[in-house]
Amino acid sequence: MKGLNRIKSFFTKGHSRTILAKKNIATSIGIKGVSILISFLLVPLTLDYLNPTKYGIWLTLSSVVGWLSFFDIGLGNGLRNKLAEAFAIKDMKLAKNYVSTTYLILTLIMGGVFVLFLIINPFLNWASLLNTAPEMATELGRIVLIVFTFFSLLFVLKLIGTILTAAQLPAYNNAFNSLASLISLISIYIITKISNDSLLYISIVYSAAPVVVFIVASFYFFKGKYKLIKPSLASVDFKYLKPLAGLGVKFFVLRISVLVIFSTDNMIITRILGPAEVTPYNIAYKYFGIPIMAFSILLSPFWSAYTDAITLNESKWIKRSINKLIKIWLIFVGGIVIMVIISNQFYVFWIGDKIKIPLLLSFFMAIYALMLTWSQLFVNFINGVGKIKLQMYYGIIAMIINIPASIFFARNLGMGSAGVILGTCTSLVFGFVLSPIQYYKIINNRAKGIWDK
Repeated sequence: MKGLNRIKSFFTKGHSRTILAKKNIATSIGIKGVSILISFLLVPLTLDYLNPTKYGIWLTLSSVVGWLSFFDIGLGNGLRNKLAEAFAIKDMKLAKNYVSTTYLILTLIMGGVFVLFLIINPFLNWASLLNTAPEMATELGRIVLIVFTFFSLLFVLKLIGTILTAAQLPAYNNAFNSLASLISLISIYIITKISNDSLLYISIVYSAAPVVVFIVASFYFFKGKYKLIKPSLASVDFKYLKPLAGLGVKFFVLRISVLVIFSTDNMIITRILGPAEVTPYNIAYKYFGIPIMAFSILLSPFWSAYTDAITLNESKWIKRSINKLIKIWLIFVGGIVIMVIISNQFYVFWIGDKIKIPLLLSFFMAIYALMLTWSQLFVNFINGVGKIKLQMYYGIIAMIINIPASIFFARNLGMGSAGVILGTCTSLVFGFVLSPIQYYKIINNRAKGIWDK
């Protein structure tokens, strides 16, 4: 009974914002735990169904299509912050204006992009772009069209996740993604029993599953809890585009830099080393993505919570939260070191011995995980308070450095795929150093000039 009382006390004592964060973190841990398990089951299942080369092609292709997410010009993150402010002051009319305007603008943008894609896709040689056999050109063109169509729908539908996150309920958004992964797992298992080696089927399953989930989620929440802010043409007001886009444009630049830094690795490896080398790289990336995902679970409720706290002038709560998160990060450091030590044994247990992952690749993946989680600890706060101009500038510098550094380390120094992630680590140095300095200046009211913009 004492144990149960302690658990109950943990989730019911403290600031209301802290209690909400604890509940979301606990729920997200369970959801993400399932998601990680599904993700790990999907790799060997898909790898056995396809082959390392085709699997590498799919990974590269999906990341290329994912690049198009930057066409939201940062409006998703702009909505997240502005909606959190509207929720903090309990102005549902303003919230509905923000939601309706964002839905319309993103629908118009994605509609235009989709039409443009339909025009240029027939002229693109995807076999050449993905450095694979010429006879796959027609099949890849068809696959890209299917994947892009589903992505275009998801581009707008995922806004329901942004709304729930702004309401400090990120666990729901995590649940949507986990459910989509579960549907993919079940569907791919069925496909492996009724067909052979079809990249087309894999593409349809992976692309369609999240669209179905977010359609159902949108109807559910806009018919129920968030009926008051359900998007409507009558509530669209373009005067709200300026506050959304003013912050959104900065987030847009950040999204482009993030796109280049985190989403070009597969293409670089494909062009320099061949699509087969994408597979071991992504296996190591997924393995060291565990602590990154786990830490992101801890951070996910805090972005909008920081917006809420700053709006209500509660900086002491922010300081306490950051200090606790730093202590937790130190525990993660020890866990990542252990992951490097046991990495080879884990790879064999997970996927067998048919794919070899160099220890050097695991080592730099660990460095990447440490640098990224440390930076995100403070960037989460900086994003929440909207002081992102400095981040935008060093993001641009990091973006310029990333690809040349990755190519230099991978090809010129002969480090292979390990050199690609080393190039990424090099570009992360700016955020690793500057983000905690900016946090300290802002929270202690010492931020001036670029530090406060």
